[in-house]
Amino acid sequence: MRYQATLYLAVVIAVLLMTWIVAMNLFDVQQKTSNVLAFSGIDKIKLGFQNAINQYEPQCSISTVCPPNHSSIQLRSGAANIIGPKICFDGKTIMSHVMNNVGRGLNIVVLNGETGAVEKFGYLNMRGGNANEILAYLKEIKTGSIVLVASYDDVAEKLTDEMREIFVEMGSSLITSVRTRDSWVFAGRAGTEHKSLFEKQAVNDAKTNVYEGWPDMVEVSGCFPRTDVED
Repeated sequence: MRYQATLYLAVVIAVLLMTWIVAMNLFDVQQKTSNVLAFSGIDKIKLGFQNAINQYEPQCSISTVCPPNHSSIQLRSGAANIIGPKICFDGKTIMSHVMNNVGRGLNIVVLNGETGAVEKFGYLNMRGGNANEILAYLKEIKTGSIVLVASYDDVAEKLTDEMREIFVEMGSSLITSVRTRDSWVFAGRAGTEHKSLFEKQAVNDAKTNVYEGWPDMVEVSGCFPRTDVED
């Protein structure tokens, strides 16, 4: 009798032990499956997020995606004689107050008209600079080059009629009216006869100036064509 009781107890313990082992194995499999599913879910979220980034990347702070053969641009003039301008092309800021590579006068970037590669950039001192050297610099810009310009401080003091005509030949329609302390931004192409759509001016007027003795800054942005637009 005692032997049967002992045998019965051993069987019960064995059954309980096997049940526990099976249960732990099932739990482990479920846990691994859950981890795999969770990991897959994270991967899908990451993949979707990455695809969204690849499909839409704001460039030069503009809200639209530029079509083929166009580059994003953002040109902002300086604010009075305190904050420098900003010139951004194809998603890259080339000149800005933060980068500490701007100066008072005409801040100008010259790019290859076909590739959009930066060929040179800097600022023309329109107060203390040499007018002949400024004119020579502008004349050296090759036909077809993309030219981005943003004013800072005053640009009119050394701005001669011959210099203005060079910008007219780049597509400017406002440069002939730019006067002392006016804010001005412009994007054009050397040697073109087409009026640029990327140009803005704020006139120095005591009645409308937003800074003491200075007009508001001006800004243009959008998609600039890499190739010249024919009529």
